[in-house]
Amino acid sequence: MDAKRIREILKNKEKCDIYYNDNPVWLQEVNDNVATVGFIDGSGDKDVYIEDLYEKNLYN
Repeated sequence: MDAKRIREILKNKEKCDIYYNDNPVWLQEVNDNVATVGFIDGSGDKDVYIEDLYEKNLYN
């Protein structure tokens, strides 16, 4: 993913399927090239590089 797309999602509070290492996450914030994500399974939060995130949709 890129920072522009992440900012779009955060700004519009858009519902998206976002993954980090095949684990579903939600975006909390983004600073430069690092995003803070929370894991859907409740295993905590983590700062990750935005290029390590990907969006799943019907076309992937």
